[in-house]
Amino acid sequence: MASDDLQGKPPAKRIIALSPHGVEMLFAIGAGSSIIATTDYADYPAAAKNIPSIGGYYGIQIERVIELNPDLIVVWQSGNKMEDINQLRDLGFNLFNSDPKRLVDVATDLEQLGKLTGHSVKAKQVADDYRQQLAEIKQQNQAKPVVKVFYQLWSTPLMTVAKGSWIQNLIEVCHGENVFYNAASEYPQISIENVLLTSAEVILQSQDEGNILGINWAEWPELPAVKNQHIYQFDADLLHRATPRAIQGVNAVCGALDKVRG
Repeated sequence: MASDDLQGKPPAKRIIALSPHGVEMLFAIGAGSSIIATTDYADYPAAAKNIPSIGGYYGIQIERVIELNPDLIVVWQSGNKMEDINQLRDLGFNLFNSDPKRLVDVATDLEQLGKLTGHSVKAKQVADDYRQQLAEIKQQNQAKPVVKVFYQLWSTPLMTVAKGSWIQNLIEVCHGENVFYNAASEYPQISIENVLLTSAEVILQSQDEGNILGINWAEWPELPAVKNQHIYQFDADLLHRATPRAIQGVNAVCGALDKVRG
């Protein structure tokens, strides 16, 4: 159900948020205390860890949702099972889909959630602040030299990101050129040989130990990023979650690219 269909209803006071980013957005606008259930990995802010989880990527416990009887369910079309979303809709629950694809969409979702929860003033404040910071970062980076970026999403199997992916938004704002932009899918599996052909100037990775230890890039000094020691690790939540904290993720990526520019 679109937010337009929910306008005019009383502010939601019993909310189930079925994504980590949905939980984070609700807390950001002052509606965190209304969340009665969420999903695995919803761990920010710290108070979110105390909210019971009723599922994850593997599915939602529909029976628990019925027992809890929420007046709003914030779903995530890209991350929740479609059959679960359809079942919740069929059961008559009020649904709002928060599934930002672009950085600017975060601000829009914040404002819509504000209207649905009776926190419009705070939501507009947070959204405006976010938009302003994003505009400033874009303006600061648009004239900088382009840097060839390889984003290592995971090591085994070796995966990256392409056009349409969330990370692509961050790379673009920082005036980076994603060396796998034109891959066939948003999150393609690739080989080390593929990477070596790109002449990537920087390798960006998440801080997950499994990702970092999976490949010893030092074995391929022919890659400019390796030769010049431009391999950087980041908090994956700042880069992968569509929340106000995405600004921190953008700043981290831009900072890495500035080091390459020297």
